[in-house]
Amino acid sequence: MSDPGTRVPVLRLALEADGDGAHPAARRHSGRPPGAALTAGALRAVVAAAEAAGFDLLTLDDSPLPPSAGPDAPGRVEAGTRAAFVSTLTDRIGLAPTLQVTTTEPFHLATQLASLDHAANGRAGWLVGAANGEDDLATIGAQPLGPDELRREVADVIDTARALWDSWEDDAVIKEVRTGRYLDRDRVHPVDFEGARFTVKGPLITPRPPQGQLVVLVPDALDADDRADVVLVRRPDLAGIAERAAEARAAGAPLVFAELELVLDTDVPAAERLAELDRSGSGPWPESGRLRHVGPPAALVELLTRLAEVVDGVRLHPAVLAADLPVLTAEVLPALAAAGLHRAPRAGDTLRGTLGLPRPANRFAATATTSV
Repeated sequence: MSDPGTRVPVLRLALEADGDGAHPAARRHSGRPPGAALTAGALRAVVAAAEAAGFDLLTLDDSPLPPSAGPDAPGRVEAGTRAAFVSTLTDRIGLAPTLQVTTTEPFHLATQLASLDHAANGRAGWLVGAANGEDDLATIGAQPLGPDELRREVADVIDTARALWDSWEDDAVIKEVRTGRYLDRDRVHPVDFEGARFTVKGPLITPRPPQGQLVVLVPDALDADDRADVVLVRRPDLAGIAERAAEARAAGAPLVFAELELVLDTDVPAAERLAELDRSGSGPWPESGRLRHVGPPAALVELLTRLAEVVDGVRLHPAVLAADLPVLTAEVLPALAAAGLHRAPRAGDTLRGTLGLPRPANRFAATATTSV
């Protein structure tokens, strides 16, 4: 979105990199043999390409169950584990796995994400998932939640994670050789949270994350704009995106990203590629409610330029990563950079720094200071 001080649009770019791509038939066009799982080497290659291209953030989708059945069902390791694997192989790109609030114990969720931020030297985010299907919840022996119950669960888990990340003050670890003390216990604080469906007692078992608070990305359908650092807006047109983005900002969201699916021209026109994908799968690419671009990379640059006036960033969902990511790398991101619409992250920056988000003060330290 345009910087109010300079009026120069700056667009942050995220890439969804789960599996082989967003189209249901992407696996058949990935170059991997049928039944072969996505390898560690393939994931490493995608992340390395995204970082080299200048993407600010890479997200990794996940769900309690495989996203599809049959020969096209992708084999995948849990998203937090995948993010941890690539965290030490990268030094600029942010990493945000999807962790589910409905099927993951909140204390474990907060600990896993804090550990990821330490491993990534402050480049971790959390894409909030809220799988609520009957089969999803059956994996933990639970029943789907009603709309109000789900909203409460999302809010409770986010609030709990944020409290746990603050349970250690930044300077709690003292490593005092003379006395043999590793930490100052007065700077580690209890957290006693009682939600609608769970209770948590802290503190966390890991020190405060390098960012203080991880970047929390929340899909707009979860109705938790006031708890998000980034709201992901899913609308099929620019007008709808602009309207929903304004609502999210009014609710207190610091940043808003649009969701965008894409099929780009390669050596085959995009429309022909999409038709072949549809034929090789189980039918036309289902409408997801996201904005969709099918066409040349230059037209995508024009679309992203228009989006930069109403949102702070865009999360791209390529139909087939193996085909579309090279075009994004070679043509789209360089064009945006040349126009001054995008700046690649710098090595050593935290994800908060890359996105222009401040590092939050620790709530307990602030309380202690105030009480003195």
